[in-house]
Amino acid sequence: MAVGILSTGMYIPDTYFDAEQLAEMTGLPVEVVRTKLGINRIPVPGRDDHTAAMGIRAAREAIRKAGIDPKEIDLIIYIGEEHKEYPLWTAAIKMQEELGAHHAWGFDAAMRCGTTIMAMKVATALMETDPDIRTVLLAGGYRNGDFIDYRNERTRFMFNLAAGGGAMILRKDLGRNTVLQGEIITDGSFSEDVVVPVGGTMQPLTEESLRDGLYRLDVLDPEGMKMRLEQRSMENFLKVIRGSLAKSGYTDADIDYLGILHMKRSAHDYVLGQLGLSEEQSVYLDDYGHIGQFDQILSLELAEQQGRLKDGDVAVLVSAGIGYAWGAMTVRWGPER
Repeated sequence: MAVGILSTGMYIPDTYFDAEQLAEMTGLPVEVVRTKLGINRIPVPGRDDHTAAMGIRAAREAIRKAGIDPKEIDLIIYIGEEHKEYPLWTAAIKMQEELGAHHAWGFDAAMRCGTTIMAMKVATALMETDPDIRTVLLAGGYRNGDFIDYRNERTRFMFNLAAGGGAMILRKDLGRNTVLQGEIITDGSFSEDVVVPVGGTMQPLTEESLRDGLYRLDVLDPEGMKMRLEQRSMENFLKVIRGSLAKSGYTDADIDYLGILHMKRSAHDYVLGQLGLSEEQSVYLDDYGHIGQFDQILSLELAEQQGRLKDGDVAVLVSAGIGYAWGAMTVRWGPER
């Protein structure tokens, strides 16, 4: 049994912050925003761009491109953020209703910006073990930029957080765009480094905490985190990429395309360099920023549009999420020979 990517879909809001606006908001020089942070512009949510709603729009696009009836979907995995329309709410069930996927059941999954890779592993495993699951929709939205205080230098590495929705439809025995093997690393020593310090059971939300601007993402030990994470993060990117490749029967030399999340330009170039890849073998998302776990889906779509992904290519999708988690999934693109 093999699982393939039947289609993908993206929803990108039509409102943006450009580099000049971000420079004004952050107090950084425009050139630093463009060259160091690697941002020309980032999409930001409009009035009706709620989290699950953006995922539903992306899912409709994926269904349209696949040319299927929503009733063919057997399972929906919501892969968007927990910052969504309502707290304590299962978004996958809302998606089921809105899409007319009445033969499906659904659940929500979360591993921050590593969720898409994790959900691809979960979905393929479920299809292998359950004969009733043939078609799976992964979809969700992202707008965690709502939690960024652009004057907080501790969160500077998250100034690229953008907004949008993404979707991917997987099908058993598709015969093309075959999902091979994935690799995931999590490191709990970073589990409380990046948090929203109030609003949970540790420190419930109060008028005072809202007034003091504490209901935002923050880094509790910025110097310690930087010292511990910087080198380990680059090592773990390479570990998951090579682990996914090895499980799939490939090596670095076989990579044709790398679908990697948006991060600062120097880190992006470092990973490409370590793998012996050229700039043309990836897409740098400087016109989109970091749309969380949907960067990999966006990267695949842009690669196809720009002719960087062709039949027979070996593509590796790469993610990282605060917590910290690193993930990679190898895909053999095009029809199976």
